[in-house]
Amino acid sequence: MSLVARMFQKEELSTYLDNDKHLNRTLTVKDLLGLGIGAVIGTGIFILPGTVAATTTGPAVVISFLLAAVVCALVAMAYGEFSATLPVAGSAYSYGNIVFGEVVGWVLGWALILEYFLAVAAVATGWSAYFTSLISPIIKLPKAFTGAFDPAHGTYGNLVAILVILVIAFSLRKGMTTSKKTENLLVLLKLAIILIFIVVGFFYIKSSNYHPFIPKRMHDSFGFQGVLTGAAMVFFSFLGFDALSGSAAEVKNPSRNLPLGIIGTLVIAAVLYSLVAFVLVGMVNYTQLNVADPVSFALHHVGQNAISMIIAVGALIGMYTMMYATIYSSSRLIYAIGRDGLLPGKLGQINKNGVPTRALIISTVIIAVFAGLIPLDKLVDLVSFGTLLAFTVVSLGIIPLRKRKDIKHNGFKMPGYPVLPIIATLFSLSLMTQLHVETLITAGIWFLIGIIIYLVYGIHHSTLNRD
Repeated sequence: MSLVARMFQKEELSTYLDNDKHLNRTLTVKDLLGLGIGAVIGTGIFILPGTVAATTTGPAVVISFLLAAVVCALVAMAYGEFSATLPVAGSAYSYGNIVFGEVVGWVLGWALILEYFLAVAAVATGWSAYFTSLISPIIKLPKAFTGAFDPAHGTYGNLVAILVILVIAFSLRKGMTTSKKTENLLVLLKLAIILIFIVVGFFYIKSSNYHPFIPKRMHDSFGFQGVLTGAAMVFFSFLGFDALSGSAAEVKNPSRNLPLGIIGTLVIAAVLYSLVAFVLVGMVNYTQLNVADPVSFALHHVGQNAISMIIAVGALIGMYTMMYATIYSSSRLIYAIGRDGLLPGKLGQINKNGVPTRALIISTVIIAVFAGLIPLDKLVDLVSFGTLLAFTVVSLGIIPLRKRKDIKHNGFKMPGYPVLPIIATLFSLSLMTQLHVETLITAGIWFLIGIIIYLVYGIHHSTLNRD
């Protein structure tokens, strides 16, 4: 077999199902919604509606959120079909292996590793800053332990960021059976805080703040074009629902529950984002909302300072649940790649509790190093690149997936085939082209490293190469 033929050799679904059978299937639709909402709705819900309204859309930011949700729904339906048809661990990595071939799966896995690790590290850094600020009236942490490793500026590591990651990993060590209860409780608390803002804020809405609903076009902002630009900006606030597909091997009745969890997460997120945006721009004129914390600003503006403190707690909970869901997903991704022999260290091993402990430990250590020691300012855009690459391949992958006669298609199917999968693919590609050139160059270097690792190690140790 030639090198190229070997690189594009496809894995059998039955092999993955057999390998993953030792993982415990304990997750229900309720648990998936907890994971999904935990991953998608973070601090962005308290920030993006205000800043996008002030700079780009005006009160029509509500329409921008709804447009972004519609586009995300297309990709969510693609993930829903894949996860229902291929209920295995590894998300887009495993889908790529089965539908396109091992090298495509590896590239997607390599992209998702970057996405998950950087996303959690960046949020952990934000959580640390928020937490440190919140407790500063009581406890003042030493400056040396509040930032990345930068001796010239007096910082040697972000201790709080490292600790919160370790706490989450510790809660995941026994699997989802026990830790999912805490996650679900925190998600409910976060939703309650969001609803408190919506209900309280509703009584301070002034109809005059909605006029003009779509401000006149000026300075490359506002107008209908501004609404479309705003949709592209808030699109990234919905990212995270894709991580649910990585839990497929631990879901009860995955052909039914996974599509419900993925699409349900998106519907709930769209409703909450839109309601928060509607109330926010009704409370305060959109021109005043270009601040770091627009929701807190709006509450202070109407004299609700106590509720503003509750929102701060909600932001911390939102970041925590996002990190929880993503660390969980990243460990299952590392497990799936290790399961196929493409990474060393027996990362595909599962302990007596049905948890891939080695993969969880490796994920935790790398994320903690990123969050605690490395400045992430210039790297966060790579999260979007990795996500959009996976969105593109999964959306396009619906077409060859439908043509596979050796795979049962008894679960959810993406409607509008093949038109909607193609539209979802094109939209994901178009968003990728909007990323900064520096991001694309850095991504190119990352993938070059990945291909070298695959050719030097992965392809020779792959389970597909054992014959």
